[in-house]
Amino acid sequence: MQIRELNLKELESIYCVLSQLYVSLSYDEFEDLVYDMRHVDYKMFGIMNGEILITYAGVVIGTNFYHKRHLVVFDFITDEKYEADRYGIMMLDYLKDYAKMAMCEKIVIQNYFSKNDEVYKKNGFEKLNGEFVKTI
Repeated sequence: MQIRELNLKELESIYCVLSQLYVSLSYDEFEDLVYDMRHVDYKMFGIMNGEILITYAGVVIGTNFYHKRHLVVFDFITDEKYEADRYGIMMLDYLKDYAKMAMCEKIVIQNYFSKNDEVYKKNGFEKLNGEFVKTI
């Protein structure tokens, strides 16, 4: 089991998992959007079991007046074949460390499955204006 940044050669694996969250998103649209998001330094992280992607998180470092410098989690999903809570917690721990290294004050999760509410709450996130937010 390994958590690491994913690269553009792994788009097919990412799409297989991410399409469970965005069911109407075609592969071509996904690929175009990934390349468009590179200008905002969109990072793709995954929990990998060998070559198999289990959990995916798409993030950027954001700065605004409300959250200050923060890690924005746009996309967060565990493949439905795996236990989401266990791998979700592993990814949240990784993202917390990544955010600290990037000198962020908060993690803001903007897109999530509502079934993960309890996982976020157990890990110190609070729901605020439709987002889950954690001060680190």
